[in-house]
Amino acid sequence: MQKSQTIIGNKILGTLSRFYVGKRSRAFGNNRVCTEIPRGNRAILVSVTDFYPGVQLAKRRGAKRDTKRLHKILYKLGFQVDVYEDLSAEETYEVFEAASRESVEDCFVGVISSHGEEGLVFGVDGKAVKLAQIFSLFSNPAMDGKTKLFFVQACRGVDLDPGVETDSAEDDKEDSFSHLLSIPVDSAVVFATSPGYSAFMHPLGSVFLQTLCDLLEMEGGQDLEVTQLLTRLNYRVAYGFEARGPQLAGKKEMPCFVSRLTRQAFPFSLRETGLWGVHQYLPDEPADEARRASIR
Repeated sequence: MQKSQTIIGNKILGTLSRFYVGKRSRAFGNNRVCTEIPRGNRAILVSVTDFYPGVQLAKRRGAKRDTKRLHKILYKLGFQVDVYEDLSAEETYEVFEAASRESVEDCFVGVISSHGEEGLVFGVDGKAVKLAQIFSLFSNPAMDGKTKLFFVQACRGVDLDPGVETDSAEDDKEDSFSHLLSIPVDSAVVFATSPGYSAFMHPLGSVFLQTLCDLLEMEGGQDLEVTQLLTRLNYRVAYGFEARGPQLAGKKEMPCFVSRLTRQAFPFSLRETGLWGVHQYLPDEPADEARRASIR
């Protein structure tokens, strides 16, 4: 298998075999090769757990569980998956800029998980990453006609009682709609929560991303047309989740998505991609129903 270096700007992020799935640490090193199956669709998972000392943002317990489970599921569904953990704001821009220049067969999936505010997420250095800038990178010839899906696990406000572990952070608010204007054609952006509200994070994972994983693992879930899948995701979180505890008992979470898709898309269907049976290459882990039930 031919080797090629992954270069972002002037940084060499390590050697990655073409079509291999790699997992990178904070320093981008120690790629872990998982498969040799050629994969035309790609997913980039960017997640922040531990912020730099001095950054007034809480550790996001549960973020690693989300990333690990998403990596496994997307791999099974035929995606080349790269995981980036604890990136600075600048590194986050660089990762998505590099991804935007590399075309895909049918679909690109980007997942961003961090503390946030409306239109913003935060890098491990506490600096803001503007979502509008990330989305706009994918308005280019390499991505023309490709389905582009972005999942954002972050708060969009602080409209919850203080002292609760969520994904919110105090900061200047962006305009509620300015970042939506940068969404490219043939794209959908899925937010964990509605504008102005916080998104729940639990040590066992976020209700938003864990529910997405549940849907992709259920029989027939991966074969849904993408807007049907996202609508079902909204329903499952809105009606199936209720917060517990003395401060937030009964509180809910309502995801929402913005679509500029111009055609039906089946990005997670193995039948559509011709990779039916690829799931056999990675063994299943025992289902942990207690874990799943605890965050619903």
